[in-house]
Amino acid sequence: MTFSVVIPARYAATRLPAKPLLDICGKPMLQHTYERAVASNAEQVLIATDDVRIQEVAEAFGAKVCMTSADHRSGTDRIQEVATQIGMPETQILVNVQADEPLIPPSVINQVAENLEQDQDVGISTLCEKICSSDEVNDPNCVKVVMDKRGYALYFSRATIPWHASSSAKNCYRHIGIYAYRVSILNQFVQWPPSELELLEKLEQLRALDNGITIHVAVSSETIPPGVDTQRDLELVRAHLASQSQ
Repeated sequence: MTFSVVIPARYAATRLPAKPLLDICGKPMLQHTYERAVASNAEQVLIATDDVRIQEVAEAFGAKVCMTSADHRSGTDRIQEVATQIGMPETQILVNVQADEPLIPPSVINQVAENLEQDQDVGISTLCEKICSSDEVNDPNCVKVVMDKRGYALYFSRATIPWHASSSAKNCYRHIGIYAYRVSILNQFVQWPPSELELLEKLEQLRALDNGITIHVAVSSETIPPGVDTQRDLELVRAHLASQSQ
């Protein structure tokens, strides 16, 4: 199996401006994420950005960068442009790794690509983790997912699903935002307008479900440390990596 990784990286961020370039133990955050992706089985790892500052930093640490439009609404649109730019065949598998995941295990990148490759009825694959905290179950920032017996997504929501999980945190799964796509599905996805459910939940993956695309969801083979959304997240990642280097 062969697959590629694209890391979409935006300079602007409401809570953490210039987030991909913030220093973590002597390296920009983006470099940590890139090195994790390179340690996977991907045949190539590309960074997609619309900002020359990110381009310059990424090329300085040896990454291949694709400059993309500044008009993209999401990372999905950005990685689809990369697939078009370099002429990826429609059967190619492409994994979207977020730039603010400097601790992502390479094994889960392999896992999500392998899951897609093994099931020709699936257009997108992603991962989840079991929720053990009732606080997390009720947190709208924690996106929940329910699957059928084959592991195909039935629905994603910021609400508590299934409902009775709210009291016990049983049979409740947190969606992890790493995706593997077939390029053919990416090419279709960017042509569809945002769906009503997508707009209500503010969850882009619902556009795929609304248009009949099967999404495979598997429990992650490793615990995935949280990404970096806030200054507190950044300090936690810095402390974690600093402790590993001692």
